[in-house]
Amino acid sequence: MPPIPVWTDEIRVHPYETDLNNEWKAAAVFQAFQDAANAHAANLGYDYHSMLAADHIWVLSRLKVYFYRFPTMGDRLTIRTWPKDIRQKIFFTRDFQIAAPDGQLIAAATSAWLLIDPKTRRMQLPGSLTGILPNNAGLNALDEDLMKLAPENGLEEKFTTRANYSVVDVLGHVNNARYIDWVMDCFPFERFKTHRLAWLQINYNNEVRAGETVRISAGARNGDASRWLVVGEKPESGERAFEVELAWAERA
Repeated sequence: MPPIPVWTDEIRVHPYETDLNNEWKAAAVFQAFQDAANAHAANLGYDYHSMLAADHIWVLSRLKVYFYRFPTMGDRLTIRTWPKDIRQKIFFTRDFQIAAPDGQLIAAATSAWLLIDPKTRRMQLPGSLTGILPNNAGLNALDEDLMKLAPENGLEEKFTTRANYSVVDVLGHVNNARYIDWVMDCFPFERFKTHRLAWLQINYNNEVRAGETVRISAGARNGDASRWLVVGEKPESGERAFEVELAWAERA
């Protein structure tokens, strides 16, 4: 198959991806983004094994997504994704759109990826990647730069978890979608019955490797019950593993 500037795929909401409201879980949306990005990267000649042979891996660093509607079990959807440009000198950016068969937008996202040396785990500059990515300048699902978040002090500790087998991927660290499961576990079931996610941004600051412990805390931004901050810290090192800001919308 020749290289395709914009990747399109048909996907389906599986029963195990839905929650107590029979709605697609946010973590499943992130998994769909990852699967589409991997498929498109392979189409463009940057599959996992080729990248590894060249001492490169792409690692998701930041992602912001707006949720317009949550599909339910069995729904068929179309996902589109495309690389955009280099931003802030170090980030490869990639956008996503998910739509229903009638064209109604389900979710739109933009993401920032770092090029990493798999042996040293150190960042590589974009210029070290050989080849040419498609020029999709001006094609935006979200035209936003993903900046650092500024979590407040005094967030309430929610729980401590460990990077066990079920959350670790081929790179030996916690998979990006599993962080979203942790974030959602900060909220009681009642929240999901009365509210739905409106948008979420996550910044992955330091990878969580197999066996490491993460302490997760959360709290409302400036006392606003509709906007929340969630952070994960590694107690052993004191490193901030991830930061999230999200907004809730009341259900009609």
